[in-house]
Amino acid sequence: MPIRPRRLLPYLFIALLPLTAAAIEPPPVGSAAPDFSLPDQNGQQRQLSDYKGQWLLLYFYPKDDTPGCTEEACQFRDHITVLNAMGTKVVGVSLDDVASHAAFASKHQLPFSLLADTEGVVTSSYGALRDLLVIKMAKRYSFLINPEGQIAKRYLSVDSEQHAREVIEDLRQLQSPAQSAR
Repeated sequence: MPIRPRRLLPYLFIALLPLTAAAIEPPPVGSAAPDFSLPDQNGQQRQLSDYKGQWLLLYFYPKDDTPGCTEEACQFRDHITVLNAMGTKVVGVSLDDVASHAAFASKHQLPFSLLADTEGVVTSSYGALRDLLVIKMAKRYSFLINPEGQIAKRYLSVDSEQHAREVIEDLRQLQSPAQSAR
């Protein structure tokens, strides 16, 4: 009985799926944060160097206005006063475009930049790109970047409801005099 090509397609897809999962590893703690230059929700270019001399929470998320992503963004919004008092800026990144970010930020009154990485280049450089052939999206990863531009903490498994509080606690530890003396 001859093999029909149409019957092979699902098996071929499954066989090739692991190849799409091969991705760049997230930068390790202590390494220089990968540089970026992306437009925010207002169309203004933002670079890593804009945040030199202060702490930066760079968080990647899959999609504007979806339940988990909205929860995470609103948690950062609700804790922004504490984060800013700790000398920390918050910046979100996804593969959505500027218009989508503008609508999302406006709808939820987000007081921080959302960067549009529509090609996924920056997301990939942080090891946060999920490429499934037919769709690309950011993984829910976050990075605390210290004032010198180095990765101070990685979050590769994020609970969107608890993440803001987790970041604040980690910042307290990282900014403590005992930690700074090391």
